[in-house]
Amino acid sequence: MGEGCILVVDNEPQIRRVMRTALVSEGFEVDDAKSGEEALEHIRLHKYGLVLLDINMPGPSGFETCRAIRGLSDMPIIMLTVHDAQRDKVEALDAGADDYVTKPFAMHELLARIRAVLRRRSPALGLSHLHLGQVDIDFEARQVKGPQGPVHLTAKEFELLSYLASHPNKVISHRELLRAVWGPEHGDESEYLRVFVNRLRKKIEKRPTSPKHLLTEPWVGYCLRLSE
Repeated sequence: MGEGCILVVDNEPQIRRVMRTALVSEGFEVDDAKSGEEALEHIRLHKYGLVLLDINMPGPSGFETCRAIRGLSDMPIIMLTVHDAQRDKVEALDAGADDYVTKPFAMHELLARIRAVLRRRSPALGLSHLHLGQVDIDFEARQVKGPQGPVHLTAKEFELLSYLASHPNKVISHRELLRAVWGPEHGDESEYLRVFVNRLRKKIEKRPTSPKHLLTEPWVGYCLRLSE
């Protein structure tokens, strides 16, 4: 198993079998785990391209497992939940998930989400490096460094920062950001942006509660200001 493989984590054997069959038919390699503990064992031994993680499992929940994975890797994570509550969605994103899908879902929807999450975007306008205060961003190497050393960004955090940086000093609407970073089927999930922008501010702003660079335009969108 390697970076081209998807790890499916669900305590229901039938769901794991269905997911494996559908994903393999689309050309993906698939590994699976029946619990959060088993998933972490796999992740310590192998590199995966993406994790499909069920929220409701015995033992460590999907939320706990997601946080633990984030302590090991920035690999993309899509969480699967039977709930459509706003609280669960926000908690999934806060835990470090890149996206979530509510059960029951159509397989074509899940595949679209997987492809969108796996998509890697390069910043436009030939931008390769950017300095934001004491933070240096290398877009080609996908690395961020601050005054204390490397700054860890998840894949989706880096994509969001890259898209904003490719349109400097310009307010980008919620809908445009969602479609550019999460895919064309998105556009109304403003909670994605709120969570990810807050996470980014904690990592690149000197004072996250009084940001100088990653700014909010109320009810409209976000802007990356390059000069204070």
